Amino acid sequence: MSAESLILFFIVGAFLVGIALLFSSLVPPTSTNPQKAEAYECGIPTEGITWLQFNVGYYLFAIIFLVFDVETVFIFPWAIMMKSLGMKAFIEIVIFFFVLGIGLLYAWKKGALKWE
Repeated sequence: MSAESLILFFIVGAFLVGIALLFSSLVPPTSTNPQKAEAYECGIPTEGITWLQFNVGYYLFAIIFLVFDVETVFIFPWAIMMKSLGMKAFIEIVIFFFVLGIGLLYAWKKGALKWE
């Protein structure tokens, strides 16, 4: 890829983002109903404080789950094509599992998998 096409790519990308931002500021949905600003949970009016802080551990656990869940999706195509790809594919998947294992050990040592 040449430098000119890369610059053109970024210019076109910035232009499209600018158009999207301009369009979203010109055509927003408007509502003056005061109920629009209220918190809503399954049709039941809320009681008490609606802004609660959650433990950051929940978010870390969810992100770790997503990372490992998405990574395991890459195993299925490899398993289907393993025979035709040969030893090179096997070595690559061993490296892949090694990197996943290092990531899991890192998260474990940092305490991201504890529910406290």
